[in-house]
Amino acid sequence: MADDGTILIGKSEKPEVLLLKLANRHGLVTGATGTGKTVTLQVLAEGFAKHGVPVFAADIKGDLSGIAAPGNSKQPFVKRAEELKLKYQPDQFTTVFWDVFGEQGHPVRATISEMGPLLLARLLDLNDTQEGVLNIAFRIADEQKLLLLDLKDLRAILSFIAENAQELTTKYGNVTSASVGTIQRALLVLENQKGDLFFGEPALDINDLMKTDRDGRGIVNIMAADKLMANPRLYATFLLWLLSELFEQLPEVGDLDKPKLVFFFDEAHLLFNGAPKALLTAVEQVVRLIRSKGVGVYFVTQNPLDIPDTVLAQLGNRVQHALRAFTPRDQKAVRAAAETFRQNPKINTEQAITQLAVGEALVSTLEGKGSPTMVERALIAPPMAQVGPVTPQERAQCMRDSGFTGKYDTMVDRESAYEELMKRKGLKPDGSPVEASTEGGGSILDTIGGWLGGPKERPKTGPGSRGGPLPQSMTEKIITSAARSAATSIGRQVGTAILRGVLGSLTGGRR
Repeated sequence: MADDGTILIGKSEKPEVLLLKLANRHGLVTGATGTGKTVTLQVLAEGFAKHGVPVFAADIKGDLSGIAAPGNSKQPFVKRAEELKLKYQPDQFTTVFWDVFGEQGHPVRATISEMGPLLLARLLDLNDTQEGVLNIAFRIADEQKLLLLDLKDLRAILSFIAENAQELTTKYGNVTSASVGTIQRALLVLENQKGDLFFGEPALDINDLMKTDRDGRGIVNIMAADKLMANPRLYATFLLWLLSELFEQLPEVGDLDKPKLVFFFDEAHLLFNGAPKALLTAVEQVVRLIRSKGVGVYFVTQNPLDIPDTVLAQLGNRVQHALRAFTPRDQKAVRAAAETFRQNPKINTEQAITQLAVGEALVSTLEGKGSPTMVERALIAPPMAQVGPVTPQERAQCMRDSGFTGKYDTMVDRESAYEELMKRKGLKPDGSPVEASTEGGGSILDTIGGWLGGPKERPKTGPGSRGGPLPQSMTEKIITSAARSAATSIGRQVGTAILRGVLGSLTGGRR
């Protein structure tokens, strides 16, 4: 690694480097399985960390966890260092391990309100009608000041909607028991896949991902994703949620000498496969605008064609490992990959892609005022930390040293929508009855009629009944709902509200 604001990626006839001041212009690492993408990712992560830039990366196979342990002078990368005339110096990096399931790292959670209806609809694979019902659920929870924190809260509000569909339809539009039932079944499937462990409190504070160690190096945050990949939709939705949270919560900083955080999105094709147009538009917006927040996003996947053109055009720093070209379809993919580079008259890019050895890659990064360099064929620099997984004992020690022990390890289940709706039914959270209260009088349906503003012939008998004019459009309703829900559930003034402004309002007309 050079000491002039660059990260050494590898060497061709000259050093191939990544300029830190242009690292937030995003990047792409591609190549077939077994060609060295993970090693390249580790080289980049080490380079950022050495320069004081925190890193977040998903560890699909467990290999990336080795960045927490020093490299072995007997490993083959010593030979590569000699070929590149580099001094091999074993190194290790302060690493924090995270895991949605809380098994191989500190638990990572988000509340239902933070996730928002669009991302939840994507996670649950809902159609437009079902997504509309989900938006109604969020709206009603908002108006009734019901906190949506975990899956049981969402189930409770959906059951409430199904039980009172006739009254609710008058105000919010058609709500069918079939749509509610489909959502409930999708939630059951998610729960059976342990996806319920992701929803709840304490929710992740993104500032905990943006720390440096006592030596001023960026901390490397590794998300254990080997088991998470059993549910690819949860994996992709989680990373998109995290990216969106970063976008919404971080302030504008303009052009910096180096990023505030670099985010590696491995198996990036999972984000885009089958994604609805509204979600793709949202991803494009976030990727385009998050640069001004000081965040660099690096997609890692097999082929550039896995990334939509609108997103691909924003990825300025590129490393292309070998691709196979055994079929006409493969050859078309290789040709398309070659066309994404600024051509070098000395290199037949299309041919080179199929001839690259393991550890070799075509490299093109941004220079000067942001123009890409001509593509070069380079040998990737060796990582200085261990390549391959750490032992369970080493992982456990990293968790003890992280400073987060006790902050996230125990889930907190405070009173929220489920408990409140059970109370309105005269039941305790465990389903047992509570003593009846005469306070206020009236039935729950009377109260519902009151706050719905119900039919004119229904009197508003409940003491808590309330009406009021509706927003003029569904888009306005969703955005207003998001703002109140975010402030109510976790006291955030901006985060989730703007998130739904970017992600939620795009579906305002899809009811």
